[in-house]
Amino acid sequence: MTGPHRRDRATATGRRRTHALPVLAALALAVGLIAAPPRVSEVRAASPDLTIVGAARYDVQPANHRVRVTIDLTLANHLVDTKTTRYFFDQAFLAVIPHTSAYAVSWTGAGTPSVAVSSRSADATILRIRLGARLYSGQTATYRLRFDIVDTGGKATRDIRVGDSLVSFPVWAFASDATPGSTVMVVFPKGYQAQVAGGAIPAPSTDTAGRTIFRSGTLAKPLSFFAFLVADRPGAYRARSIAPIVEGSPAPLTIRSWPDDAAWDTRVGTLVAKGLPVLGTAIGLRWPRTSPLTIQEAVSRSASGYAGLFDPTNDLVQIAYYADSLVVLHESAHAWFDGALLADRWENEAFASYYAQQAAATLKIKVTGPVLTDALKKSRIPLNAWEAIGRASSAAESYGYAASLALANAIAERAGADTLRRVWGDAAARVGAYQPPTGTSTTAATGPPETVAGAPDWRGLLDLLEAETGQSFDDLWRTWVARPEDLALLDARAAARTRYAAVLAVTDGWQLPKPIRDALRAWRFEDAGALLDQATQVLDERTAVARAAAAAGLTPPTSLRVAFEGDAGFAAALDEGTAELAAIARYQAAAAARPSGDGLVTTMGLWGDTPGASLVAARTAFARGELAASAAASDEAASIWASASPLGRSRVTSLLILAVAGFFACALVILWSVGRRQRRWIVRQAHRLTR
Repeated sequence: MTGPHRRDRATATGRRRTHALPVLAALALAVGLIAAPPRVSEVRAASPDLTIVGAARYDVQPANHRVRVTIDLTLANHLVDTKTTRYFFDQAFLAVIPHTSAYAVSWTGAGTPSVAVSSRSADATILRIRLGARLYSGQTATYRLRFDIVDTGGKATRDIRVGDSLVSFPVWAFASDATPGSTVMVVFPKGYQAQVAGGAIPAPSTDTAGRTIFRSGTLAKPLSFFAFLVADRPGAYRARSIAPIVEGSPAPLTIRSWPDDAAWDTRVGTLVAKGLPVLGTAIGLRWPRTSPLTIQEAVSRSASGYAGLFDPTNDLVQIAYYADSLVVLHESAHAWFDGALLADRWENEAFASYYAQQAAATLKIKVTGPVLTDALKKSRIPLNAWEAIGRASSAAESYGYAASLALANAIAERAGADTLRRVWGDAAARVGAYQPPTGTSTTAATGPPETVAGAPDWRGLLDLLEAETGQSFDDLWRTWVARPEDLALLDARAAARTRYAAVLAVTDGWQLPKPIRDALRAWRFEDAGALLDQATQVLDERTAVARAAAAAGLTPPTSLRVAFEGDAGFAAALDEGTAELAAIARYQAAAAARPSGDGLVTTMGLWGDTPGASLVAARTAFARGELAASAAASDEAASIWASASPLGRSRVTSLLILAVAGFFACALVILWSVGRRQRRWIVRQAHRLTR
């Protein structure tokens, strides 16, 4: 359950101030002497000379809208007669609950007693009881006093409520000062569920007729006794539907009130119908609920006396019959701040209270929220230590509501209304802090915003506020929110954010990868630090690559940036950087292998090869990120240039050999040809001679 708003009924209505009023309970005056009328100085004080012990019974009578109080009073005269004076009492004064009526007194003796109002105040009604007969020294007498506590109607927050659906009233004991022995019994008809809303009285029992009965037991200090009882009788509710328009969407609601409390239905239903649209505009979010919400009149069942309770699981808001306008608006704001938008209790209570006050101001309704007084500051706890409903002490509860509202006011003052609306929009969409800067990344900032798994807790809210405003809220968190063990976490956060900002500043347009932002969003600062160290290594490699590439006349590929900005981790990026440096080195080696001149030997060595084209291919492949192809082309060019000189010499030698061989071959052919012609001439000459 979320969203309670506590109101201490006893303190709020002033009932606790009545504890000491029954000190006036029995004032008796000796008014006659047997011998002669006494002088004024001889009149004796009534208490402890006259004591009263009261056995009070409260009978709840819903059909008559009253509680009938019957008190059996035992009066005792403790005075001692003297030889000349005999003392007696013929009247007594008794303080009873204010705003009572139908007083009657009776006894079983001779004479007719009477009762009348002596005086009235906001705190008590003083009754004068005239005794049926004089009560002489040492005597006791029993009288029965009866009066009614009547529900006269009026404000919903009135103390006295006696009806079919609800009963609430104060309970006193009656006695003279410092007189023990009085008792109290309270009887509720069958079907009522009763509880103690203020003061103390033992737990009730149920008799055979089904009636609920409270008994105080014998009281040692009756005038210190006080209880305020509240009871309701479960039954059919009167229900009606409304659907105010909230930020353009209808908000279907069911208003359920007790059949005999039309005033609550009108008051709460009207305020909710007006308040929800105002709250939606202030918060900046559409109606968040998919199921109809029921707002139901109730009696607080908690020991802390919450005047409102929001149960998001069952789409139910319980608002006490006496709840004021601030409570109604506070519980209405919990339609947004219900644990789904923000995770921690203090966050939801803080901003439910903050926007309730904002809505009240817009509607021109005067309300008073919880104020962090000096007395409450003595119960200070870190808001992160504020326990769940029913577990925190009353002092912690009061401090929690007041302190959380004070913090919400401080946050709103620093952030501004528009920024808060953006924060709630991010929280509703589960958008986390540390989003990549738009337009700076080749891969990361082109898609939808990066999201988180659940509603932001105190950590996520701090991150969102600082992301939206660019301001620090760390001081507020340290002052109001953090437990001692949280302070070290805030220190680690500050160091991690400083490191993150430093690395971000040298990325030069490259986007840090998402795992770093995820670690920061999850407050895993050790992991974030390790990742930032690796990111720094890659950025250092990027610098080395850029310098080496510039020196080599190469254009660095985008491969290193893509690997850096990806989610696979930095190992691939580091490998990519190493590979790029290696490819550059091989290109530089190839370029360095180019012969300095273009002599015959070099020309002959390069005959038919194009190492320059291989070097161009190496540059092109490197720019495309095809490092293996670039390295291969560089190696090919380097190999050709490295072998050009010996290959050229070999080719020149071969050509020389071929030339010499050709010369000699030509000479031989010529010689053979000449010799043949000579042989033919000799043959012809010989033949001529022989003729």
